[in-house]
Amino acid sequence: MDIMSNERKTEQVVRKHFEKFADDVIVEEQRSDNAKIQKLLSTASKSGERIGQPDFIIQYKHDPKFIIVIECKPETNKHESLTRDQYKDYAVDGVLLYASYLAKDYDVLSIAVSGQTAGQLKVSHFLQLKGETKTVLMFGNSLLPTDDYRTGYIQSPEKFRQDYDNLLDFARQLNENLHTHKIVESDRGLLLSCILIALENKGFAASYHTYTNPKQLADYLVLTVKNEFQNGKIDSAKLEILSSRFAFITTDTTLSKKDNVLRDVIGDVDSNIRDFIKTHEYFDVLGQLYVEFLRYANSDKGLGIVLTPPHITEFMASVAEVNRDSVIYDNCTGTGGFLVSAMKQMIADAEWDSATIRRIKQKQLIGVEYQAHIFSLACSNMFIHQDGKTNILNGSCFDEEIMEQVKKYHPTVGLLNPPYKGDKKRDTDEFEFILNNLECLEQGGRCVVIVPMQAALATNGKVYEFKKKVLQLHTLEAVFSMPNELFFNSKVNVVSCIMVFTAKRPHPKNKEVFFGYFKEDGFVKRKNKGRIDLFNEFKNRIKAEWMTLFMNRKTKPGLSITKAVTADDEWCAESYMETDYSTLTETAFAEKIKAYIAYKFLSGVEE
Repeated sequence: MDIMSNERKTEQVVRKHFEKFADDVIVEEQRSDNAKIQKLLSTASKSGERIGQPDFIIQYKHDPKFIIVIECKPETNKHESLTRDQYKDYAVDGVLLYASYLAKDYDVLSIAVSGQTAGQLKVSHFLQLKGETKTVLMFGNSLLPTDDYRTGYIQSPEKFRQDYDNLLDFARQLNENLHTHKIVESDRGLLLSCILIALENKGFAASYHTYTNPKQLADYLVLTVKNEFQNGKIDSAKLEILSSRFAFITTDTTLSKKDNVLRDVIGDVDSNIRDFIKTHEYFDVLGQLYVEFLRYANSDKGLGIVLTPPHITEFMASVAEVNRDSVIYDNCTGTGGFLVSAMKQMIADAEWDSATIRRIKQKQLIGVEYQAHIFSLACSNMFIHQDGKTNILNGSCFDEEIMEQVKKYHPTVGLLNPPYKGDKKRDTDEFEFILNNLECLEQGGRCVVIVPMQAALATNGKVYEFKKKVLQLHTLEAVFSMPNELFFNSKVNVVSCIMVFTAKRPHPKNKEVFFGYFKEDGFVKRKNKGRIDLFNEFKNRIKAEWMTLFMNRKTKPGLSITKAVTADDEWCAESYMETDYSTLTETAFAEKIKAYIAYKFLSGVEE
């Protein structure tokens, strides 16, 4: 009897805490009025003989997918057993049992609470997502406001992975649907971006489903987007380009003439993509969906388009030490992935100060894109991230007039992935884009670029001459060898490296350059998902290790070394790095030989 009365004290502490948030949540005890929750708990008792009865069940009024379940114990020594299978006697054990049943239909935050006063309370939190058996410890050892719980859940790596998997599944379904309706590959990204922008308009979002005439809906969609761009103060020249690129929607046979096709596509995008964008701000959604479309057709491979994976655009922004005062320039903008990643880092550094964020979006993100349809995607992408005034220019980055426009913004950071040469004789060399970007940066600015490895290896010919020119004008700070299959998701076989330069300071004689052998990023290949950070290895460990080595110019066997080089040398870690022979096995040696042969083949390196 004493134990029960003591447990009531624990429950009272919990009850008093959550009563403060009655406007946001519904707090229930022992059972729920929600029939679905009760059904899930019907076989979840700790003894296996009756309906499970958690001490508290908490539902969010405005988020029906996420619930909290709480189990209390009066004594802290009954908080958690070593095996977590003593369901009746321990708080953690019991609450995880309930969560295992509720997670069949909900994302569940389990909270185990022990102790009888607020001062001595012991608290453990576990997140278990719908349909998964894995639980993740998070949030620390105290009860938090319900809004903090929801924010932490939404922003957790586990939730992002789940949402991103769902997004890619939808992208595949959408791509197949658009293929069935004969929407050409090059128009699919534009259609998607047009819909996303229109859905930002409250009137369109509320009324599109009422349109039964497909031509009227197509006209309304394009007109809404045009108005949104105008309201965002897009200049007339850009507006004309964007309007012409989106005009196909009003004339396409399927979209403008077949009943319900366009309306259903808009509805699917509304349901499956808008929430992701609002939840995971400053993630290059359009770029990643564009990659998914190209995984099927890859119609732009001949144009040299290789979209940089988001974890690499974010890593490069970190290498560039992007902050609230940086002015970013990407002279090969593509869909805008680098600008989105840089914006994310700048806004975080601004600590969400609204005036600083407004300045960042209006004046500190500069891009140039040559191809009109990709330019339209880039403008749309930035607009979707609440930026209608980003300075993205349509044209050649080598045009003197465009270069002068860019220089007026005094860019301090260059981030780019140049078009890769399809025709070695006629196409612009990657180094020409690097030199162009560096020319536009302020003196002392940092340029971080990802290019094919052969650009770093040349010791004769045209590329060698470019290497000499770069060092005559600028400083080479670092070169990172990237994973061989980094661009696996884009179906492009290119071995790449990242180069880091300081602008307009000639490379000092005998300066030591940092070389990183960053071949393992923790990503694994999974069917229908491509390369993914399944175990959060890059996010939680590898990125930090890479950054620590680079920032401190540390030498670590098997990972990094510093070496003074000239244009006559190969710019890659493999040529200079110390080998940690203590870990070398016959199998590993054979695998390295195979990898080297594959690398030479993919890179076009000749003896």
